Amino acid sequence: MKYLSLLRENPEYAKLWFAQVISLTGDWFNTVVLLGLVSQYSEGSGIAISIFLVLRVLPPLLVGPFAGVLLDRFNRRNLLVASNLLRALIVPLYLLGASPDTLWIIYSVTIVQFTLSAIFEPGQSAIIPALVKPEYIVQGNTLMSVTWSVMLAAGAIVGGIFAYIFGATAAIIADALTFAVAGGLLLWVDYDPTRGRKLAKQFDVEPIQEEDTSFLEGIRYIRQTPQIAAAIFIKFGQSFGNVDTLMTIFATQLFIIGERGELSLAILWSTFGLGAILGPAITNNFSDESVKRLRRLVGVGFALIMVGWILLGVANTLLFVSIAILFRGMGGSINWTYSNIIIQKTAPDAKLGRMFSIDMVGFYFATVVSTLVTGWLIDTLGTDHIYWIVAGTGVVALIPALIWAWAVPALERMEDNQRKQQIPVAGD
Repeated sequence: MKYLSLLRENPEYAKLWFAQVISLTGDWFNTVVLLGLVSQYSEGSGIAISIFLVLRVLPPLLVGPFAGVLLDRFNRRNLLVASNLLRALIVPLYLLGASPDTLWIIYSVTIVQFTLSAIFEPGQSAIIPALVKPEYIVQGNTLMSVTWSVMLAAGAIVGGIFAYIFGATAAIIADALTFAVAGGLLLWVDYDPTRGRKLAKQFDVEPIQEEDTSFLEGIRYIRQTPQIAAAIFIKFGQSFGNVDTLMTIFATQLFIIGERGELSLAILWSTFGLGAILGPAITNNFSDESVKRLRRLVGVGFALIMVGWILLGVANTLLFVSIAILFRGMGGSINWTYSNIIIQKTAPDAKLGRMFSIDMVGFYFATVVSTLVTGWLIDTLGTDHIYWIVAGTGVVALIPALIWAWAVPALERMEDNQRKQQIPVAGD
């Protein structure tokens, strides 16, 4: 019921949310189909699959800093609209990649599509405070995260079945249409940037009058604000140990259902989405919405990620793999949702575009490195050694979890000392 109240009392946010629902529906049609095609055209090459996944994150990594500056200088709603409409024009070009010889076309279109996505992802997070009432900020972020998860869970399995029945062409066309519809819906959003600044004041984050919107100023702010630096570490840290390539190998080479493994791949993506739904839904019951509590719940997220890696390292059936992916999805979704809220509650609205773009740059960098290393290991060692690869990845993923376990108490001690210094001494 609280989410119904959120949508009813925040109509502009409701339009943003509905646009996300429409866009994500087509996205998962696209993802399942293209992963199946790349695996088929490359004869199951781990490097080929990893290159495709990397090309989805490398463009945002490279242009993310520039995108953050744009989001803090220009109308965020208009940038979101442009991003969606341009992607609607680009996606149909995937249809030209219809054989192993044209795999490069799929790669090229992916680069362009996700260059445009570099504006949309941080822009969506940065615009939320201007579209919701302050008391709904946590629910607004949670609903966006849960929606992504629900559409992943439902869209992946429906997309796999849709592609299996109607073919790749129909799935790609459907994706293009969803971008067009979502872009048109965002045109109706009444965006007032001053609402975000009012929210920043409510959180005692006072924006300066003459804001320096340069990228370097954003970096300086992060260096001077440990709370923001820690929040930006979360997505970066959990992405060392990216699971996408491994899921594709398990689905298309080890436990195959469907001609190209579309159905087994859809099952794993859907399970990941289900985990992403359950994670915040469970931990929200233990949240008082304070930054301190959210940081501690992120620790739970890291722990669940480690459980996922342990289970995946011994999974010998598609069902067992799915259970491991469920835990990985729960932990990742908890961390993603709460890191967004911490940033929004800590940084001034005038800096949110750069904070979220830098946040995404860290995520993309870790994802690129992890994905390429995983693909190289699969091609070098072979799928016979995939469980050793999973075990090694789990060891690497343990490092950021340990760093977070150290960082949270350190931040709490620092903030306690700051509060003590602000308390006037009797007799002063």
